[in-house]
Amino acid sequence: MSRIGTPSPFLYLATTPKGGRTVGLRQARSERALADTLRQDRMVLLRTWRLPAAFASEPRLTLKDQVELNSQLSMLLTRGVPLVEALEVTATVVTPGMQPVVARMMEMVAGGTSFADTCRKVGVFDEITVAVYQAAERTGDLGGSAAQLAETARRQQAIKGKAGTVMLYPVVVLCIAVMAALVLLIAVIPRIGQSLEEAGAKLPWFTAVLVDVGVFMKTEWAYLLGGVAVVAVLLVFGRRHVFLALGRLSRSLPALKQVILIQESARFFSVMAALSRSGVPLADALGIANGAVRHPTLQSQLKTLRTRLVEGGVLHGLIDKVTALPLATRRLLMAAERAGDLDTAFDGLARDMADELDRRTSRLLALLEPAVIVLMFLIIGSMVLALMIPMLTISNQMM
Repeated sequence: MSRIGTPSPFLYLATTPKGGRTVGLRQARSERALADTLRQDRMVLLRTWRLPAAFASEPRLTLKDQVELNSQLSMLLTRGVPLVEALEVTATVVTPGMQPVVARMMEMVAGGTSFADTCRKVGVFDEITVAVYQAAERTGDLGGSAAQLAETARRQQAIKGKAGTVMLYPVVVLCIAVMAALVLLIAVIPRIGQSLEEAGAKLPWFTAVLVDVGVFMKTEWAYLLGGVAVVAVLLVFGRRHVFLALGRLSRSLPALKQVILIQESARFFSVMAALSRSGVPLADALGIANGAVRHPTLQSQLKTLRTRLVEGGVLHGLIDKVTALPLATRRLLMAAERAGDLDTAFDGLARDMADELDRRTSRLLALLEPAVIVLMFLIIGSMVLALMIPMLTISNQMM
């Protein structure tokens, strides 16, 4: 059982406002809290099933919601609209799942809670956003900080989209190749193989193996589906380790490791630009922005930089030791530090890294296209050749 007060994942069955029924997955502290949440969406809870904690996910605003929320807040607050009224309007532009959260924020702000504390208490904002809002309340420029956060979210959305584009193409092509291979293996190869054996052809060992595998998959499909289901469950429960392993593998591939480093650098500089322009002290900004970096080498070097900076180190010399960043980037930061204009440098580097990521992503896709086609040919072509060789052999014997 989950601890009292800790949100748990629920699979629920509820009636919709139009009289239909819907099934969904939400997190709530109890069945009663889930019913209250669904009631706000004009749905009536009928039945619930509490799921294991492995199905739980930390509630967070999506990048799309961050863009919409901060853009709307910036536009309204800079024009003098009170914060409570701005939040009321903002609740209409976020996704339905986040509308109750924004409504709760509006109630807390109306009750006298500061905006930064409200964002921290609702639990859907990350540490970076809360820190920017906290600094903005001290400077009195909440609208300007919201605009900076919206721009940061747009950049991160673009970075995520480019990374997704790189992965989507090979995944789609490989899925098509695997499905075609399964059709050949289950429906085609066993029949042709058995026909060739009846015709007196001697099957090569690899053709015989494919025929036996195809017959087994066709007759024992229930066991195969059970095995696939077990693997899927294991992947769900061990998804953290799977993602870590995939991350280590991708960082070791020559074609991907530089793209990943640029992606992480673009995210870091985008966050630093938002924090520094909001007035967050450099040491604090480094500590917060480092949490957005997932590249182990870059993260370790940035952590060392911050630690030595807090201990009294000279930033000019510490930047040069972050060797994970390109030399040109380090020199630019050192020049900006001497000129006292790190805010502009962070913003410019975020744009430059995003442009460089776009170029490298295009090159990587150009390399992946022929590589994936060759791999698809190897998967399907090997099966076709396994059938063609004995067919050609028996044709020659009949001549």
